Amino acid sequence: MSIILVPLLTVIYYALEIYWYIVLGMIIFSWLKAFGVINSYNQAVRTIDNVLIRLTEPVLWRIRQVMPDFGAVDLSPIALWLIIMFLKMVLANLIMAVQ
Repeated sequence: MSIILVPLLTVIYYALEIYWYIVLGMIIFSWLKAFGVINSYNQAVRTIDNVLIRLTEPVLWRIRQVMPDFGAVDLSPIALWLIIMFLKMVLANLIMAVQ
């Protein structure tokens, strides 16, 4: 059983790790856009922004539905980071227990 379970849990763990960095990229990219550091009319910038939004918005949208509204401050990426960190800890403990 552990022959299949450990690699599967490890792949899920690393997928969460990659998604954590995608959320970080989305946060940094949104700050750069908001402060006018990058040109949002550039095609490459729009493409990167579109990819990051498509990867993160479905999850962030669901979190925003549950969280209270704080006006202009969006705390859903922080909540998503905490959820990802929790899931990674659970998976790490599961991997250690199965081995």
